[in-house]
Amino acid sequence: MNTKRIIGAAVAVAATAGIACYVLGNKKKTPDVTFETAKVEKAVIGNSVTATGTIEPVTKVEVGTQVSGIISKIYVDYNDVVRKGQVIAELDKTNLVSELNSARSSLANAKSNLDYQQLNHQRMKTLHDKGLISANEYDTALLALQQARSTCNERMEAVAKAQTNLSYATITSPIDGVILNKSVEEGQTVAASFSTPTLFTIAQDLTDMRVIANVDEADIGEVKEGQRVAFTVDAFPDLTFDGQVTQVRQEGTTENNVVTYEVVISAPNKDLKLKPGLTANVTIFTLERKGIVSVPTKALRFTPTKETVGKGNRIADCNAAHKLWVREGNTLRAYAVQTGITNGTRTEITGGMKEGTEVITDISVGVPDETAGTQDADDEARSPFAPGPPNKNKNRK
Repeated sequence: MNTKRIIGAAVAVAATAGIACYVLGNKKKTPDVTFETAKVEKAVIGNSVTATGTIEPVTKVEVGTQVSGIISKIYVDYNDVVRKGQVIAELDKTNLVSELNSARSSLANAKSNLDYQQLNHQRMKTLHDKGLISANEYDTALLALQQARSTCNERMEAVAKAQTNLSYATITSPIDGVILNKSVEEGQTVAASFSTPTLFTIAQDLTDMRVIANVDEADIGEVKEGQRVAFTVDAFPDLTFDGQVTQVRQEGTTENNVVTYEVVISAPNKDLKLKPGLTANVTIFTLERKGIVSVPTKALRFTPTKETVGKGNRIADCNAAHKLWVREGNTLRAYAVQTGITNGTRTEITGGMKEGTEVITDISVGVPDETAGTQDADDEARSPFAPGPPNKNKNRK
């Protein structure tokens, strides 16, 4: 009888121990808390605006003609270097010379008539002074003289105009430069009745180019003169060219309900790699300051809570608009700081925190593996008097 009682007590103790081990083994573990930190340190704070544009010469002149006619001679071709005043083309001058000769003939007749009217006026004045003719006759002679002078002046202007038109038939380069475009050929007729036709396009200096970039209205407020610019072109994808914002134009352009503004960017071109008309992919550095004491911006947005910091940590907050959190032992303490410029990623710290201080930027809470040790707990909870699990590796007969 005593033996049965001893065996029963042993079984009860073993069962209780097994249940306790099972419960403790399956109890939910405390989550692991990891603090992400960053140092208050010097860094580059920058921001940029991207756009596309077109490369063109700083000075480009379209050469045309003010008179109509047939192109009789062309003395230049594409890429030719020309000097200011150099003859680059001529129009047929036959009609223009004829108009000049006709104007000169009319002027000669007008001068002859003027000479006659002057002599007639002198005679009529003498007779009028002696009372031999009436005042009406004298006034008629005076009027004829004035009309002759006016006609003579008109004929002189006609001659000057004909001479000018004749000079327009000789096309000269207005600047030193390079021929970019030739729009006419010898024998072609050009008409200048309503507008001046373009014959040539001349670029003054291909070593001094510029980019006309179209900047979106959302970004134009950040663009200022003097800002550094980097741009690339598809012709040289491995090269980056440098420039500077020289002008921000005020007039906007609307296309497909998108408003853009033209920004002029200098583009030095000493090696002549940049060609007019190339598309430039532009990056304008609107904010660029080096050696700024700063922190990641997310550190200023971090706010700990009792649920995330773990049971072993304490929170010591402060009343400030901008603050950084520092871990001091088991305490998370907030310090008020003053901020400066920011690019969204990093923010300048102007006061309240020393350089080199390690601040908290985020908290990571890890969930422990609840299945770990489950098999051991099962083994511990199993009664020592219960049959063991079947041998899975046992070969079937």
